[in-house]
Amino acid sequence: MPLKADKGYQSKKNATLLKDRNLKNHILKKAVKNKSLTKWEKRFNKLISKTRFKVERTFGGIKLWFKGGIARYRDMEKMHTQNLMEAICYNLYRSPWIIATNSEKQRKMNQERDP
Repeated sequence: MPLKADKGYQSKKNATLLKDRNLKNHILKKAVKNKSLTKWEKRFNKLISKTRFKVERTFGGIKLWFKGGIARYRDMEKMHTQNLMEAICYNLYRSPWIIATNSEKQRKMNQERDP
């Protein structure tokens, strides 16, 4: 199973830890001082980013639209409830666009099937 993470987590210690636990290292590669990324590392980062962005855009949307990422409560249960409410609001905010996109895809599929 792969573990995907930001390049800030790229280290020999983490690579060894993942290897010991039989996890694939999908942590973004990071250039070191006076040494740029190889062609393969740049390609690897691009492939991993295609998956990571789907998750990251959700958190970015919650932060942008609902001022998420700010702890408004001190109790763990209350913070959990806050996070759930932010996720519900995010889904409701995006649902009209998702429904419209899916219905458009369905319409196109029906046209292709029944010319």
